[in-house]
Amino acid sequence: MAIAAAVIAYLIGSISFAVIVSRAMDLPDPRTFGSKNPGATNILRTGKKTAAALTLLGDSAKGWFAVFLTELIFASAVVPAYKMSVVAIAVVVGHMYPVFHRFQGGKGVSTALGVLLAINAWLAAGAAATWIIIALFFRISSLAALIAAVSAPFFCFMLYGVHPFTAAIGVIALLLIWRHKTNIKNLLAGSEGRIGGKSA
Repeated sequence: MAIAAAVIAYLIGSISFAVIVSRAMDLPDPRTFGSKNPGATNILRTGKKTAAALTLLGDSAKGWFAVFLTELIFASAVVPAYKMSVVAIAVVVGHMYPVFHRFQGGKGVSTALGVLLAINAWLAAGAAATWIIIALFFRISSLAALIAAVSAPFFCFMLYGVHPFTAAIGVIALLLIWRHKTNIKNLLAGSEGRIGGKSA
């Protein structure tokens, strides 16, 4: 049952709202401009705030929905915490490497936020607040995402201690860092783009 739940979560994660919203609003494919990342921050580079907001909402919602749906369909076949932890990782992996879009996915920040919200609203609030504070001070989305990703497992540990949720969020944090490896190089070189900056 846990494997079936993980497969379903992966498929849900593979739905790229950045691509869907761009097509619906007649915008260029987000994988062809800016950071070439199909995510809300890159969509914002088009100047279309509504499109960016819809992308953020959709990608976050699928992370939340995958974890929520697991509880509805796979009631008690596996201990809930373990089952939800596997699904949490699977939906983020689906977003990063979507089977529906030739495995060219986003970096997983919005989807991870949805996962955190499904697990614990306070956990999501802590990570979101971290992102917002860093983003306001530095105006660099990737830096905010990296610091929020690193902080999330610590917030989870404060809430749950040694727990499957803490381990799962730690894995998700490592995945987010891996997907931001180019951004890390740019940050070290001082060439990372800022929030709201338009692509050439």
